[in-house]
Amino acid sequence: MIPYSTQLIDEDDIQAITEVLRSSHLTQGPVVEAFEQSLCDYTGSKYAVTFNSATSALMGAYAIAGIGQDDEIITTPISFVATSNMAIALGAKPVFCDVKLDGNIDERLIERLITSKTKAIVPVHFGGKPVALEKIKEISKKHRLLVIEDASHALGSEINGKKIGSLSDMTIFSFHAIKPITTGEGGAVLTDNAEYAEKLRRFRSHGIVKKKFWNSDMVEMGYNYRLTDISAALGLSQMKKLDHFIKQRNEIAAYYDERFKGHKLFQTIPIPQNERSARHLYPITLIPGLHCPKEDVFAALHEKGIGVQVHYKPIHLNSFYIEKYGKQSLSVAEDFYRSELSLPCQQKMTIEDAVYVADNFLEILEEYRIKGCSF
Repeated sequence: MIPYSTQLIDEDDIQAITEVLRSSHLTQGPVVEAFEQSLCDYTGSKYAVTFNSATSALMGAYAIAGIGQDDEIITTPISFVATSNMAIALGAKPVFCDVKLDGNIDERLIERLITSKTKAIVPVHFGGKPVALEKIKEISKKHRLLVIEDASHALGSEINGKKIGSLSDMTIFSFHAIKPITTGEGGAVLTDNAEYAEKLRRFRSHGIVKKKFWNSDMVEMGYNYRLTDISAALGLSQMKKLDHFIKQRNEIAAYYDERFKGHKLFQTIPIPQNERSARHLYPITLIPGLHCPKEDVFAALHEKGIGVQVHYKPIHLNSFYIEKYGKQSLSVAEDFYRSELSLPCQQKMTIEDAVYVADNFLEILEEYRIKGCSF
């Protein structure tokens, strides 16, 4: 099976982990700080605070920003549920803004959703394609709101030559196994705000401030959301290969773009010339009016060993959200969900693999077209 995304672990990654296992500190040692510095060096951000997952990093960012009971954040329904779940965990309400045809939040609709309760705009760089961040920052400045980017897909993405991670109040990255780099599980918050960084460090470690010798003081509520040195060692090793990984993913994507150009049965999502995508995903959208169930196309591709996936079921359509907030209608997000498939696009693939994926994908769609399904 050719998965839609996967990790690539080399011997140097294994060696980096082994060195930590033989060291004096498996956690709370120097490797975490070294990994955090590598994130700053790469993105241009002043501070990086690692967490044991992007989910806990999101919660940390929301919490230290003062988002809590009865507050609101404006975010997208096309994301993993953690983006909005962590706001709910703090007593806040996610207000969903519809998306554009590329799966990213529609910045033109944000302003009408702002109320006196709104504290932050939380865009998601879907698949690694950057959102319209400058426009979102203009809106946030006008209404005195924070911008907290969920960039779980976007380590290595750029806008006008500037890396995602240094462009807003806080940016969250994920280091889950299939993200641009991996620590197994893990995440980070990047910021240029020294006060935020210090609060985040306390939040991830029980709210404790260490003093002289053994003395410490818990000054606020916190949790154990620390990343281990074992995980950080893997991340530090992977960071050295991030640009190579992204280059490989973009080569696969460029082949698809050329092969699929102008196709009448589906659409690709172009990346503007002033942007770079980390290409965590290569999403396509089957054209509206497809009467063959997408499930059939999905199953046929899996039978050929092509591990396509769907990203994502809109968050507001999950039972928990319907029960809590009632039924909501976000037409573009729902159409996007009905039509989206993520084709394999990852650093282990060769161009031969991409040819195999493209050949079979086009053949399967053509078979359904000949059978009389309306495209």
